[in-house]
Amino acid sequence: MIRTRGLTRHFTVKRQTVEAVKGLDLSVAEGELVALLGPNGAGKSTTLRMLTTLLRPTSGTAEVAGHDVIRDPRGVRNRIGYIGQGNGAGHSQRARDELISQGRAYGMSVRAARSRAAELVASLDLEAVADRVVSTLSGGQRRRLDIAMGLIHAPELLFLDEPSTGLDPQNRANLAEHIRRLRAERGTTMVLTTHYLEEADQLAERVVVIDHGRIIADDTPARLKSAHAGDRIVLEFDHDDEARRAQARGLGIAEGAVAVREGNRLELRLDGGARLAPKLLRSFDEAHLPVASVEVARPTLDDVFLNLTGRSLREEGTGTADAEESAA
Repeated sequence: MIRTRGLTRHFTVKRQTVEAVKGLDLSVAEGELVALLGPNGAGKSTTLRMLTTLLRPTSGTAEVAGHDVIRDPRGVRNRIGYIGQGNGAGHSQRARDELISQGRAYGMSVRAARSRAAELVASLDLEAVADRVVSTLSGGQRRRLDIAMGLIHAPELLFLDEPSTGLDPQNRANLAEHIRRLRAERGTTMVLTTHYLEEADQLAERVVVIDHGRIIADDTPARLKSAHAGDRIVLEFDHDDEARRAQARGLGIAEGAVAVREGNRLELRLDGGARLAPKLLRSFDEAHLPVASVEVARPTLDDVFLNLTGRSLREEGTGTADAEESAA
């Protein structure tokens, strides 16, 4: 469904050339749900804008749903759905009318567009505001309307750029369920960017980590966490000296273990920590090192990115993609 080779985008900010995306090679098979992760400015949104024909690449090639994004942008647009970060509905139109008009623009009959609009209005909790003018809706309501507009024609390939931003937990859950249903019933291919790491972990079967415009990791969430972030075992002792002695003993429990001590608190990071925790506690007991408390934490995708780049996925800030969108 997606194949890029050397996909690159440069733009000029204050007379300086900024490389937003640098030689991106990406393949997405039919039916996959791929999450693009990275902090603001990593190049995620710029990549999506090129793949959806909203932004012309500086160099490289991209085929989306069997069509070249430069030579046949109309062919690409006919086969995809796109939920961007901004509000897409006309402010002077009624929400339901916007959905029906969007469906008609994709060639749906009036009856089919109305039926699909009603389904999405119910699914995304828009029933109370569906006949109100868009300008009177709250930010969260407008976001849910944007999502409905992107889903109206049930596209075979759907791009979602931070779709959950501004949604409360209940509506995030509703969106996740709708995504799962689309995939189960229609086999829709999806590319998702998100700052909700749990969302990517639960929904995506494959995670692509982007930093400074390049892909730095690409695998399943489980494999990424196993390869780049071990379990954390956090232990507290009654005395600093006990934690110091335990640090040396803990490092011998598994090859590649890392130990960090602060006073009477000891944190061990190692592969298979949940499985090794009982053995570790028995070892401390034999050495007469009583543990006051213990906690085992499984790795997260944020741990993966932190270990790969030294930064957190949850960082907020202005980066290249944001600057490019402002210039546009």
